[in-house]
Amino acid sequence: MSGKELLQWIDASPTAFHAAKVLTKHLVEAGFEALQMEQAWKLKSGGSYFVTKNDSAVIAFRVGTESVAEAGFRLIGSHTDAPGFRIKPSAETVSGKRYLRLNTEVYGGPIHHTWMDRPLTIAGRVMVATEDVMKPSSRLVRFKRPMAIIPNLAIHMNREVNQGATFNPQTQLLPLVALTENGEATDGWLLNLLAGELKIEKEQILDWDLFLADAQPGCLIGEAENLISVGRQDNLSMVHASYKALIDSKATSVTQVLVAYDNEEIGSRTMQGADSPWLSQVLERIAGNEREIYFRALAQSFLVSADMAHALHPNYPEKHDPTNQPVLGKGPVIKINASYAYTSNAASIAVFERICKAQGIPVQRYVNRSDARGGSTIGPITMRHLPISAIDIGSPIIGMHAIRELGEIKDHEWMIQAMTAFFMA
Repeated sequence: MSGKELLQWIDASPTAFHAAKVLTKHLVEAGFEALQMEQAWKLKSGGSYFVTKNDSAVIAFRVGTESVAEAGFRLIGSHTDAPGFRIKPSAETVSGKRYLRLNTEVYGGPIHHTWMDRPLTIAGRVMVATEDVMKPSSRLVRFKRPMAIIPNLAIHMNREVNQGATFNPQTQLLPLVALTENGEATDGWLLNLLAGELKIEKEQILDWDLFLADAQPGCLIGEAENLISVGRQDNLSMVHASYKALIDSKATSVTQVLVAYDNEEIGSRTMQGADSPWLSQVLERIAGNEREIYFRALAQSFLVSADMAHALHPNYPEKHDPTNQPVLGKGPVIKINASYAYTSNAASIAVFERICKAQGIPVQRYVNRSDARGGSTIGPITMRHLPISAIDIGSPIIGMHAIRELGEIKDHEWMIQAMTAFFMA
């Protein structure tokens, strides 16, 4: 059932805000207690807790039965965001006195052409006025019906399109949302739409963070229905797997920590991103705000940085390293890079591989081609703030950053099993 469960999880999470909401909902159902960063904490041995940041990032943890000074932290990190298109302020724009489009900007590094000619919707959060000017209310919104489309240009007007096309994101990738009459004024179209969807007065709406999202649900494909076709597997698959591992684990001597950051796709340089002191602040508070205990805990802690990995593409095998070629359905992937774009080294690999071997879980390795630059993860960024042992891993997928990515069910099951064993080791 892990494949269908994952699809339901991702389909319910069109934005980082929705992903965090889904995660916290399940944490509450599993008995985790919500904490507030601005309040004092009273933690109990074996207790389960979580905190949020910006409505889009979550840290959950189960306090160990021994002092963190003696047992340390066991962490799994992932991220809630994915590449796509963010809607700009004053977004309404009319073309040809007939076509109402929304002005958008690119978020992260999506594969542009995969967003074209398919039903899209609008999702995100809306800030609503309250009596306290410093504390507006955050309301999630998601139009369940298709609301937009980015139409392609006919081949008769672009004969070279199949030789490799590039798209100007300001002029050629704007979504069409409606037809107007004689170029009539459309100012306030989106505001009125949001007010109607949320059933509030438009004067109550202060601002919003809105994105385009795929309007089509994910599905299982292939003869055995073992292939997962859905977007945002990078990196909601790892958020889901780490959550399942945390709730499936029992309290042990170590303090088990799940961290689901936001904004990894744009560099993590936000208060809810990995390049912030948020995680270190939470860990220090778990340590009772005692610096000596905190530093001792870090010295024996371990981070699994979990982000999806590139599987060998059947149509582009030449794009992969000649001797390290992970494939779908063969288990978790350890990611390695000589410049430490990934955190893995021989010591951390030895730990993770031994944990997997004890569970009968196969392990693969990924290394970039030596003549190609790859990506990075929250791992190296987190290590700027926490000098702890770490490894970068991920489930293999094809088509990373496309609007629909391709994964495999057994890999996800193995990842949950490996993460659970890591928490319990």
